Amino acid sequence: MRIAVASENKIISSHFGRCEVFEMYDVEKGKVINHESKASPGHRPGFLPVFLSDLGVNVIIAGGMGETAQQLFKENNIDVVFGVQGSCDQAVDKYLKGGLQSKGSICTEHQYEGHCNE
Repeated sequence: MRIAVASENKIISSHFGRCEVFEMYDVEKGKVINHESKASPGHRPGFLPVFLSDLGVNVIIAGGMGETAQQLFKENNIDVVFGVQGSCDQAVDKYLKGGLQSKGSICTEHQYEGHCNE
């Protein structure tokens, strides 16, 4: 399994499409076996779900995320957990223990940057 976390300085980004990097975690038998940071190629509508799918991602963890992005992730067989805050490492640990769930509402107002996940 490969988990990607939208990140700003190892903290979950409030909007996955505008994150600096994706923290990538490779998991086997419920344990992280490899962790690397992958620079975000930038926000382009519809691009990131395909980009992450091509990298073998099975799960994306983020703060705010738009409805279209969520649909595209599902079409690319990537599970989405949104509305998450805090440390990337802690979120992945919680996810692996079955304790991380989506919360909050879907981001729908992209013209107001910074208002996601409020």
